This record gives sequence, C-alpha cells and structure tokens, in this order.
Amino acid sequence: MGKTGRTIISVDAMGGDQGPRAVVAGMAKSAEKNADIGFILHGPESELAPMVRKAGLEDRCEIRDASGVVSMEDKPSHVMRHGKDTSMWSCIEAVRAGDADVAVSCGNTGALMAISMLRLRKIEGVNRPAIACLWPSRNPGGFNMMLDVGADIRADQDDLLQYALMGASYARNGLGLKHPRIGLLNVGTEEHKGRAELKVAHDLIAEAAAHSDFDFVGFVEGGDIPSSRVDVIVTDGFTGNVALKTGEGTAKLISDLLREAFSYNLLSKVAALLALGSLKRLQKRIDPRRVNGGVFLGLNGTVVKSHGSADATGVSAAIKLSFKLAQGGFNKRLAARVAAGLAHRQEIQAQQDDTTP
Repeated sequence: MGKTGRTIISVDAMGGDQGPRAVVAGMAKSAEKNADIGFILHGPESELAPMVRKAGLEDRCEIRDASGVVSMEDKPSHVMRHGKDTSMWSCIEAVRAGDADVAVSCGNTGALMAISMLRLRKIEGVNRPAIACLWPSRNPGGFNMMLDVGADIRADQDDLLQYALMGASYARNGLGLKHPRIGLLNVGTEEHKGRAELKVAHDLIAEAAAHSDFDFVGFVEGGDIPSSRVDVIVTDGFTGNVALKTGEGTAKLISDLLREAFSYNLLSKVAALLALGSLKRLQKRIDPRRVNGGVFLGLNGTVVKSHGSADATGVSAAIKLSFKLAQGGFNKRLAARVAAGLAHRQEIQAQQDDTTP
C-alpha cells in the first residue's frame, strides 16, 4: 500500500561539490513541482536559514543545526568515530528516528554507507547492502538499473542472488516493471565463462526467478548494459563502479566532442543551428543529472546518494526519486521480497540436504 500525506525528505545540505546553495535550489525546484514534499535540512543553521528564506521554503522546511561537515577526503572509519556532529550523521538520524521517510545526500559515498549501516542496520537476511543506479538504455522507459555500483567491492554467489532479489523489487516499485528481466554481468554470455562464484550465482538466480516473479536472461556483457535485452544488471561493486564511471566519462566525452565539432568553423556552426533541436534531445537523453541518485538497498531505511557534483537539477532529480520510493512503501516491499527469497533458498537447501546420502 502506498503512503498518504506529506512525504518528508531528510536532506544533507553539506558535502557536495557545489555547496548548500545548489542543494537548496534543488529543493526549491522539487517543492515547486510537488506540494506533497516537506524537508528536514541538515547543516549550519546560520548559513542555511537565509537560503531557505530566499527560496521561499520556510513553511516546507525544518532546519536542524549541524556544524560538522564530512568532506570527500574523510575516511569512513574516521567519520564513524568522530562524525556525530556532522550534517550527514544528522540526516541519517532523522530517518532512523522516523522523523523523515528517506534521506538524500551529495556527500562522501563511503562515509554515507558506513553511517547508514551503523544507524539504520541491514535488513534481516542481507549480507551486503548494494547501491543501485539508473542507466540510459534503449528500453521503452529509457533506463536500465544496475547494482552494485560501489557499496562493496566484494560479492559472492549469495550476495549476487540478494542483489537480484533487491534489484527486482526496485524495478517493480521504482521503475514500474511488473516482471523485470534480470541479467548477470560477465565476460561473455556462454554459461561456461566467468569466475566460479558467477557460475554458481547464475544457477541460484535462475532457480529463484519463477518463485520471485522475474525473468532471468542469464549472463550479459558490458554492451548489454544500455540495451533493451535486460532491465536489471547484477554485478559486484568493483565492476559496477568502474562501468558507471566509464559510462559517465563517455557521455561527457561525446558531449564535448560534439561541441568541438559544431564550433570548428562557420559552416559547422550553421549545421549546429539547424540541428539544435536534435542536439538538445540527445543532450537530455544522455544527461546524467536526469538519473541522479544511487539508492542504497538492503537497509532498514531508504537512502539516496546524489552525485557529488550535482547541481540544482541533479539534486531535484534525486529528491524526485526519493519521493517516488517513499510513496510506494518501497523499503517494506523490498524487505518482504528478501525475506521470501531467503525462505525459499533455505527450503531448497533443506531438501537438498535431505536427499544427500
């Protein structure tokens, strides 16, 4: 059942590359479009209060004073020991206390995951949480989803199975796909290829597919990530993060090269003017700000990690995603899906143990 009433988003104002002004501007864009959003904003009150007043958010936003800031260079272990006065800690604490429905931060990913795991704890049955991100694709909805993209560089076969279950739940509740297609990222599509844990994970995910209401398309390759063959790509955090950063870098390269090509001489500038509409559509299609927001999956609370360099448009996109997940009761649905998958896995294992001589 979806949530009713105003949805409260807990927002970390500090830590992003563009500072709190971009964060507050993103909140204002979201508030203008959606009257059902309220905010708890975390950071130095003396600095944030004038920005909130100027943005006209006083009746929609509570400020919680937090003097400390988690920088991009701070180690997660240091933040866990000494970060209780930071805006990031306060942001997560609001979700833990039930004051907010979901948290959004542009800050240090490692520190955010560490604080989230410490304060919110993992859902029962989840060994390693994952970060899921949206990826422009040829699918009708315009996006595929991939996890893990950086929560943990390791993942064994059971972790990959859990990622598949969590990814299926996110695809249903976040992307509106009733029967998502899931693929396991590998160096080839043949079943004999890949590391041992990938081969075992292949069989575990295939076994879980019918019970968990998703289609398993088997192994997929890097070229399938933006394709229409699959909706959810499952991989370990090391591979996923490399793929994500490569994709972002490639999108920026294409944008820069097009700009250079169309400004080369007078004739190319005229061609750019004639193609302006098509170029704007292309720019919008590959703009990473439109899909800004990696969701932390597997925690007792929803946390959305906005890109560190996000501007107002990017922050607004992360808030929009947060609102959608909160309205759909996403985290409860995900926990139920993980529990059902774990129970089914234990049942299969028990049957196998009974038949073993």
